[in-house]
Amino acid sequence: MADAPQPTFGRPVPRIEDDALLRGRARFVDDLHFADMLEAAFLRSPHAHAAIGGIDTSAAAALPGVVAVLTMDDLRPLLTHDRLVVAMPSPNYRFDVHRPVLARDEVVHVGEPIAVVIATSRYVAEDALALIEVDYDPLPVIADCRQALDPDAPRVHAAIPHNLVAAFDTSYGDTERAFTEAAHVVDGQFWLHRGGSHSMECRGVVARHDALEDRLTVWSSTQTPNVAQRLLCDLLARDSNSIRVVAPDVGGGFGPKLVFYPEEVVVAAAALRLGRPVKWIEDRREHFVSTTQERDQYWDMAMALDAEGNILGIRGSLLHDHGAYTARGLNVAQASAITVPLPYNVPAYALDTKLVLTNKVPVTPIRGAGQPQATFVMERLLDLAARKIGLDRAEIRRRNLVRADQMPCQKPMKLRGGTFVVLDSGNYPEAQRMVLERAGWEGFRARQLEARADGRRIGIGLANYVEGTGRGPFEPVRVRIAGNGRILVASSATAMGQGTKTMLAQVVAEQLGGSMDNVQVTAGDTAAMNLGFGGFNSRQAVMAGSSAHAAAVKVREKAIKAASYLLECAPDDLDIVGTEIRVKGTDRKIGLGDVARTLEGIAGFKLPGDLDPGLEATEQVIVHDMAFSSGSAVAEVEVDIETGQVHVTNFLLAHDCGTMINPMLVDGQVIGGIAHGISNALFEWMGFDENAQPLTNNYGEYLLVTATEMPPIELMHRQSPSPLNQLGVKGVGESGVIPTPAVIISAIENALEEFDVRVAQAPVSPMDLLALIDAGRQRDRGQ
Repeated sequence: MADAPQPTFGRPVPRIEDDALLRGRARFVDDLHFADMLEAAFLRSPHAHAAIGGIDTSAAAALPGVVAVLTMDDLRPLLTHDRLVVAMPSPNYRFDVHRPVLARDEVVHVGEPIAVVIATSRYVAEDALALIEVDYDPLPVIADCRQALDPDAPRVHAAIPHNLVAAFDTSYGDTERAFTEAAHVVDGQFWLHRGGSHSMECRGVVARHDALEDRLTVWSSTQTPNVAQRLLCDLLARDSNSIRVVAPDVGGGFGPKLVFYPEEVVVAAAALRLGRPVKWIEDRREHFVSTTQERDQYWDMAMALDAEGNILGIRGSLLHDHGAYTARGLNVAQASAITVPLPYNVPAYALDTKLVLTNKVPVTPIRGAGQPQATFVMERLLDLAARKIGLDRAEIRRRNLVRADQMPCQKPMKLRGGTFVVLDSGNYPEAQRMVLERAGWEGFRARQLEARADGRRIGIGLANYVEGTGRGPFEPVRVRIAGNGRILVASSATAMGQGTKTMLAQVVAEQLGGSMDNVQVTAGDTAAMNLGFGGFNSRQAVMAGSSAHAAAVKVREKAIKAASYLLECAPDDLDIVGTEIRVKGTDRKIGLGDVARTLEGIAGFKLPGDLDPGLEATEQVIVHDMAFSSGSAVAEVEVDIETGQVHVTNFLLAHDCGTMINPMLVDGQVIGGIAHGISNALFEWMGFDENAQPLTNNYGEYLLVTATEMPPIELMHRQSPSPLNQLGVKGVGESGVIPTPAVIISAIENALEEFDVRVAQAPVSPMDLLALIDAGRQRDRGQ
């Protein structure tokens, strides 16, 4: 064993999760099996909008193997409420549109659950679904959020007065004066199309009731088990001691799994009613029509600049497709509204935001939660301005970026919790300089002309971003040293494959001996931690990491103090090395487990040093402000002007997520985000027809980026510690996705500059590009 503790913080140590994953010992929801378990399948609406006159389940119930067919009428006696009331608070709602547990009188989007069959197998349950008779009366449908605002448009719900579910303004400064005094004004309309999350593992739920202890255990592929527990307690009228929610291994989250769904309460209620375990696993088609999605967004924006290219003001409007229900809140549109001016000095800003109902799947956050859309709009406006003024695209950004000497930089906008947006640290111009230098920005023009002479169209793009991370207010962590010397860490932080357990183990081991092998982490289990929020908004390293650090420091101090009494030496002479506390420079030592057992006490004897019993600490560091990560991206593309095909040939990102706990995990998170962003820019298109019928329900129709489309990626790490937490960390999980659509579209325009192509949407398909190229050719012929 080493004489000094091995540092773990800041090191690219291997993930502690991977051994089980690689050896097939991971346990996902679908890996759970019980001898008497039943399986569930949901009947879903084929209509985007219809009244329900009646539901006849008699034939389905009579099918051999079917144990129960349940509708809302059957579940109502078990529930306190018919609807999932989950909307985050805001004064900007015009009315409530909570999702029903199961639709009873009306369905408002394709895929909405109406009934559930519980059977001895999923096969029998699926067969029984076909025997359920539903008396539908189709109603008028609205699929486009722009048309939904027309006073004569069909109502998404029969009982609501209009389709404008919420609206708010985000503004500061004098935008009228900015535009009046501007030397240059550019404007544009932009469209960010709807997409899904498409985690490798779909959603799933298993529920089992232990009648002896009257305890209901729910295993769910959720990002937020503590939130799910609270909602289940409310809906089933049970106290928190009688419901345990566990998130086992989760195969990707990306946002939609933070949402609480009807299936979670229906499966739990069915297990209670039937007295047998019940499992439901979402299939991929269900994922396309029942798991929440994100966007569309339609932006109409303008930017005012002075003669030198300094931004004077930005104004415009945003129409946000909310889907058919409020499944989370206004947060995606709120994040979009705040993100637009973040990286730059924008003296005046005014955005009118409207959230509009449509007869489509509800909208909630997906990786980036509205920030990629806002970054796309801002960066497109800057490219337009650079072209109009005759500035290099990098130069106009350099002139407007928030500078290092402005940090911390308060923006005159507030977060949804009421605190001001304060950019906490960073050097944005230096990140841009780094990435431009590494990309060879200055020399690209020569390469471009040379390629064009060979008939190849290559282009380069640039985009900057700022990401709000670490949303508070807290995430608890308990650190305990057991009698066998093991370090037990428990947290409400929830792992979805991003290395959360490794992160917590690194933070704790740094204080308690440096042995990662001696740390056991439990995350995402309400039995281990009954308070917290879970994983979303790039928050777990910031919030749970800070709490883990604070708890580990307290345990270390107590262990050292107890050992100083037991070893009769000064605390300063002691250090924790591996599983022992040692007297520096000697062979005297005591095991962590021995200290822990001593602090468990013996009846009638004093504890050493009159310390409190036990060797553990629970901390929940409170941080209300957000930590802002940042970065600059450069992408190179080659566009085939005969097919419209785009190949991303190189991608560079200089990013700053504060102090890095594990650079290898940071690389994985950022590269994964870039892949997600490339997919958003070029492939993912969740189509609906004019009747709000989904058109892309499988991976033959809905395209995702694959390994063959991924370019070489070079990352440059910058570390500007956040002053908001002891570790100096910021979130990183969404950083890669945020600038990627913007930088790829910028590069495409640069490649096609001879055709004067302007791309105002993402994704952009080969057919879209061919049409834009053809339009450019026709303009040339017209001139």
